[in-house]
This record gives sequence, structure tokens and C-alpha cells, in this order.
Amino acid sequence: MGDRQVARDARRAREFEAFVAGAAGRLLHAAMLLTAEAPDASPRARRLLTLALAHTYARWDRLRGEDPYDCARQYLATRFARTTWHRYGAFGRARPDPRSPLAALAPRERLVLVLRFYEGVAEEQTAALLGLPAERVHTICDRATADVLHPARPVAPGAADTGAAPS
Repeated sequence: MGDRQVARDARRAREFEAFVAGAAGRLLHAAMLLTAEAPDASPRARRLLTLALAHTYARWDRLRGEDPYDCARQYLATRFARTTWHRYGAFGRARPDPRSPLAALAPRERLVLVLRFYEGVAEEQTAALLGLPAERVHTICDRATADVLHPARPVAPGAADTGAAPS
């Protein structure tokens, strides 16, 4: 291996390490919001992050002006969507941690909400990334936002049995 190759590999490693130092925390937080896992117990989120960073590192030399964060975020989102669909069928439910602020949402709703509000991805870009019409993304986002801001109240014990309204 020549000196140039060694220098190029060292520069690539330094650049990627700097990227990871700046982006990994935010990407992990996004992954934890997607998986609805608690910070102290987040194996699925950590796996998503590891896969997204590995994918970004493999493409590092070919990014040519593309934003590496955008590359990692796209991979994180599409991998989450694919694995959720594959494992649980049609965006079925994994068992979210009840401490997660997005635990009550379905995976697709979490995905849209995280991309739109936490990551600031435009509605049209979110739609393109997920292969959905923009109107559908808008509807999902509105419904998920309403569910997070105004969660359904649990029925009081005994109220369901008597037909009485909760007080």
C-alpha cells in the first residue's frame, strides 16, 4: 500500500470520526423515538444507529458533496420502516416502552412525526422517502400530532361497567 493510500485512509477515518462525534447523539435520539425505547434500554435503536453509520461509512468516498447526515438519516428511516414491516407486518406494533413520549403511536406515525418535526424533513421529502403521497403524509402527521398533544384518557375503573361517564 502506498503512502498516498495510507494518508487517504487516515483522512477518511478522521473525517468519519468527526462526523460520528457530531451526529451520533442526534441520530440515536431519533432512533429511540422511532423504536419508542427507553434511553437505558434501547437495543433496537442502537442497532439502527450502527447500521446507519456503517452504511454511511461504506458510502463515504462516494458522497461527493451529499450531506452524510442526510444519508444516515435516510438509511435509519428506511431500515426502520422495512424491519417494522417485515417483523410485525404492515407496520404492526412492537412493544414500545410506556415511558417513551411516542409509545402510543403506531410505527408509521412515529416515523412520519420524527422525520417531520424532530428532523425537520419537508412533507414532500418525507413522502418521497416513504413512497407515500404527500397528502397521506400530511394526514398521518396531523393524526399523530393530535394523538401526542391530546392523548386519550383512560377509562375510569367501574365507569365502563356501569355506562357512566368518567368524572
